[in-house]
Amino acid sequence: MSEVKGLGYVTIEATDIDRWRELAFDVLGFDEGSGPDQETLYLRMDERASRLTVVPSSHDRVTAVGWEVRDQLALAHLRARLEEAGYVVEPMSQEATDARRVEEGFAMTDPGGTPLEFFHGPVLDHSPVLTKHAQKFVTGDQGLGHVVVPSTNFDETYRFYTETLGFLPRGAMRMPVPAEFGVQRIRFLGVNQRHHSLALMPVPEGKDPGLVHIMVEVDQLDAVGRALDEVMKRRFPVSSTLGRHTNDKMISFYVQSPGGWDIEYGTEGSLVDEAFYTSEEITQDSYWGHDWAWARELAEARDAADNA
Repeated sequence: MSEVKGLGYVTIEATDIDRWRELAFDVLGFDEGSGPDQETLYLRMDERASRLTVVPSSHDRVTAVGWEVRDQLALAHLRARLEEAGYVVEPMSQEATDARRVEEGFAMTDPGGTPLEFFHGPVLDHSPVLTKHAQKFVTGDQGLGHVVVPSTNFDETYRFYTETLGFLPRGAMRMPVPAEFGVQRIRFLGVNQRHHSLALMPVPEGKDPGLVHIMVEVDQLDAVGRALDEVMKRRFPVSSTLGRHTNDKMISFYVQSPGGWDIEYGTEGSLVDEAFYTSEEITQDSYWGHDWAWARELAEARDAADNA
C-alpha cells in the first residue's frame, strides 16, 4: 500500500484572478482561506487553510499537485524509495512549507511532467467553514478530491504511480481515438476509499495548464444544482451538463475554469472496499447526462462537412 493517503492540495497560476475569485466564491461556494500573499486566492474546504491555491501570474498552469503522507517517517521512507529508483527530489524550503501550511515536504516532477509535492503535517484552521450553498465538502480521509492529468510519457508515468508510489489501479476507459493511434486508455488510480484520487490521460504533446480537471465533492445534490444555476447565470462555460458517472457513481457537472481546464463539481461518489474490489473497464463514462461541449462541437463540425 502506498505511503500516500490522499490528494492534499493543488496550486495553480492564473491570468484572470478576478474571474477566478467569482467562480470560486460566488459560484462554487468555497470558503476564503488564508496564506502569506494578499493577492493569492486561498480556497478553503475544511480545516485546512487552503486546498486549492490560485496565484496571479502571466500564465495559466499547474505548479504543484500535493500528495499527503501520514507523518515524517512515511515521508522519509517515500523519499528514500524514490531516490533509490533514480528520481531527483528537492526538499521544500521553510518558506515553501510555510506557504503551503505544512510541516515538511519535498518536490519532484513525475515522468509525464506534472509537478508534485509530497508532505506531512498540514496546519489546521479550526474556525468554522462558511460556504455559499450551505454545503460541506467531502474531504477527510478521502482527501481533496481527484485530479486528472495528461501524460506524453504514459506507460512510464503509469508505472511510476503504481509500481514506485503504490497507487492502486481502479479501472480504465478506452479512449475513442483513430485506429492508427492504437488502443489507448484513461486509467484511474486510488489511494483511499475514494474511487480514484488520480486519473492519467495519454496525450500526444504536453502543454499548459497541465491539468484536465479537478474534482471536488459536496454532501448534497441541492448544492450541486445551486452551483450549476450560478454557473449559467454568470455565464461560465459549461464543459459538461449534469450526469452520473459509471465508475465512481458521482452526480456532477463540469465547468471550465478561467485557465481553460475543468472543475468537476459533484456529489454521491461511491466508496471502494479494497477487500472485494477488482479492476474493470467501463465502456461509457456516464449512465445518463454529461453531454460534453467538445462532443457537440465535433458532431456539428462533422455535420457541416457532410453538408458542404
